[in-house]
Amino acid sequence: MRKLVLTLIAVLTITSFSMAQPQYFRGAWLSTVANIDWPSKDAIGNAKLQRHEMIQILDQLQSMNFNTVIFQIRPTADALYPSKLEPWSHWLTGKQGQDNDESYDPLAFVIEQAKMRNMDVHVWLNPYRVTLAGQKIEDVAENHLYRQRPEMFWKFNGQWYFEPGLDETREWLCNVIKDIILRYDVQGVHMDDYFYPYPKAGEEIPDSACFAKFPRGFDNIEDWRRNNVNMAIKDIADVIERYKPNVQFGISPFGIWRNKKNDPRGSETNGLENYDALYADVLLWMQNGWIDYVVPQLYWEIGKKVADYEILAHWWAENCYSTRVYIGMSPSRMRDLSKMTPEQIKKAKLDPENPWNKGNEICKQLRLNRSIPKIQGECFFSLKRGLFTNTKGLCDSLKTTFYKDYVDAPGKFVE
Repeated sequence: MRKLVLTLIAVLTITSFSMAQPQYFRGAWLSTVANIDWPSKDAIGNAKLQRHEMIQILDQLQSMNFNTVIFQIRPTADALYPSKLEPWSHWLTGKQGQDNDESYDPLAFVIEQAKMRNMDVHVWLNPYRVTLAGQKIEDVAENHLYRQRPEMFWKFNGQWYFEPGLDETREWLCNVIKDIILRYDVQGVHMDDYFYPYPKAGEEIPDSACFAKFPRGFDNIEDWRRNNVNMAIKDIADVIERYKPNVQFGISPFGIWRNKKNDPRGSETNGLENYDALYADVLLWMQNGWIDYVVPQLYWEIGKKVADYEILAHWWAENCYSTRVYIGMSPSRMRDLSKMTPEQIKKAKLDPENPWNKGNEICKQLRLNRSIPKIQGECFFSLKRGLFTNTKGLCDSLKTTFYKDYVDAPGKFVE
């Protein structure tokens, strides 16, 4: 009997210790659009070099004890993995739809390599974007949905988008996500700030005909647009819950939901708003529990008048309901003027008193994050143009201080 009791005590002790282990989201966005982070332009169409570059990226993240990579696999309604729904991405092969090396599945490779480094993989998709500015819609692959259903798309500010007001758009997006989560062992599905396009002065979104045809009880086109995005978020959440309930669903919105002058629930800021400009009601998604985590892009300095990092960090923490809050950070904004000549500083029009130039603004923000209990992690953009440059010793600070010891990434939250 005594032996049984001691065994139970040991098991309970181990279980309690296990449950008490710290978890913190240490994420990095791995951008493929425009070949920002991967693959390099030299590696386009070269599977061997692509694998080599990916290993270097993951090794570097591992050396700083990162535990999550957010891998962009659908930047422009295309695929960086074999898909029967959408064509191979031209950022990978050089031409959209051009066959990739059949022995090489980039997403499967990233998952395999990440597991070896004890890192989670969240797949990053853009819901509506089809082209970037300067790309011609005529250049999309023959098997692109646009070729069969051009009425599902419109052009705004030189770019092409899915029409969010169509049921078919939501169904397509959900089928793409369902295909991914059923075929791949990923820990999360992730979208960033690009829902409806950012405003362009003097140009209207060309969706009035769709609104007139399918108003769904709305008499205000802006409320209708928000509802379009709300339905998409809810549908995606339902698909994940039905087919892979352990997969997390995360959103990385623009850093301001609404300004307090326009809504008493908003933040003491004075910048562009998700709700009014991008038709993304992130507060509603958190309130309804449709998303598991939020990563507001707080790419501003502490003390900025129109959008103060400190004010916004507290606002998101105070208004997250049961949604986990991680902060999107931008080390690419920092400049080390000590490594530049006076002529270079003058030519680049850099102000030595600007917080991004004067001190290590990211380290200041990391310390602030740790003073707010509901902030449970960070995510960095970008890698090659930001984090990996080690500006002002940021990487060294992560290794020696902020991310000194490895911790697990938070899993799916279950009440």
